[in-house]
Amino acid sequence: MSLTDILSPSDIAAALRDCQAPDSFTPKKFFQISGMSKKSSSQLKEIFRILDNDQSGFIEEDELKYFLQRFECGARVLTPSETKTFLAAADHDGDGKIGAEEFQEMVQS
Repeated sequence: MSLTDILSPSDIAAALRDCQAPDSFTPKKFFQISGMSKKSSSQLKEIFRILDNDQSGFIEEDELKYFLQRFECGARVLTPSETKTFLAAADHDGDGKIGAEEFQEMVQS
């Protein structure tokens, strides 16, 4: 399964266009434009599984910087400040990584 099986390719493209400039990525806005914020819990778990590149059950900081590239291989890498802000917003238990439940809470809140 791929992200375009769950999210509209045109919504993904619009979300990526919105954050092309360095330091312009905002997770909440990206989730809204891409349509992720409207998806069910089971769909968000599937999206998380796809984004968890090493299938560890967590999205770690080194995976997070490539977040946009998981949607389109030519997309930019998140800047260090964007990556840290994204991680801090989702990592509720302070373990330095984002679990599936933390991801789902962030997308749906």
